[in-house]
Amino acid sequence: MNTPIDLAHRYLVNDLPGSTIPASRLREILEKLHGGHPLTANGFGYLQKIGLTALEQLARGEITYEVFRAIAASEQAKREQIVAAEEQAKQASLLAKAAEQKAREEAYRAKQEAERLARERDPKYIAKMRNQALRSRYGIELFIEQEHFPQLMRILRRFDDGNRLTDDDVLWMTTEGKDYFSEAFQSAFHAREADFLAGEYRRTNDPWNAVNASGHYRKCEQAREAHNLLTSIPIDRQKAPKLRSAIATTHGGVMRDLRHLAEALNLGKYAHELTPKDFRPCTLLGAVNCDGVPGGLCGDVGCPHQFYIRVAEGGYFLAANADLYGYDMKKRFGNMVLELKANAASCGRDDAEYCTMTIRVRNARFETISRK
Repeated sequence: MNTPIDLAHRYLVNDLPGSTIPASRLREILEKLHGGHPLTANGFGYLQKIGLTALEQLARGEITYEVFRAIAASEQAKREQIVAAEEQAKQASLLAKAAEQKAREEAYRAKQEAERLARERDPKYIAKMRNQALRSRYGIELFIEQEHFPQLMRILRRFDDGNRLTDDDVLWMTTEGKDYFSEAFQSAFHAREADFLAGEYRRTNDPWNAVNASGHYRKCEQAREAHNLLTSIPIDRQKAPKLRSAIATTHGGVMRDLRHLAEALNLGKYAHELTPKDFRPCTLLGAVNCDGVPGGLCGDVGCPHQFYIRVAEGGYFLAANADLYGYDMKKRFGNMVLELKANAASCGRDDAEYCTMTIRVRNARFETISRK
């Protein structure tokens, strides 16, 4: 039994796809030829149309099979040469198009690179990039109003050069420029003030410099530095009750930050005994009590806090309540949020550190942004 492939090879048309495809005209012609059946006029016309002259002559009986083989082999070789040439031309065309595309891409990249280099040499661009880097270094990512830009950048440049903020700078940053006084900038400001005042204390031995430096250390989360500084003060040499009270109160706040609550409580009581009319020791005692030393309604998870939301129609309603050590209102990306200090369990921990949660209010819902 001759397969379609065998027939295609026998009649030297195996290079033509239609020779082996079922129900194709060429395959039907091959099967009729091989079976000894005559072709129709349409069949002969089809062979002429596709250039199979030798096969047409064989089907008409004009030549023998041996003669057909010689002529058909020549025809097949020409067809294969044409196909190879077409494929070669196609590949050459593809390569040319690829080369053109590559050239266009390289020209575009060269143009972009030239524009980038020109831009980076532009003094205005250089100043813009430096300003952006400076603002980013201090966590100022929000849009800056045009009328605020010169003042803010002047302050940032002076500060970045290692200078302290002047009183006017601090006043502007805490009033008109308060939106730009980011947490990172505040932390850097307090760290610099703390280091300066600590240096002044070592230079002058004035304990007030140590007290003020410790306050700044606390605000940039360097309570351990404040503790080391305060313990270096020879307390027995200080005679003024106000100064001794200030040292004790500040040290109590530091010990509260370090989670040594019993020591913080004792320092607060001592400061209150020295200056019973000063509100600062009282504030410390209240804060320490809320940190876990029982007092009134406060317990080891803080004190009860209730949050109310004002409605447009007038009045307030209770939106949430929680036991907390305290909270602050802060601006984050231009929006006010609540920063809650809660027991470590609120963060899934059992240590003595705070769980600090950032909360935003949407309509009447309290949504937790982060926990740390």
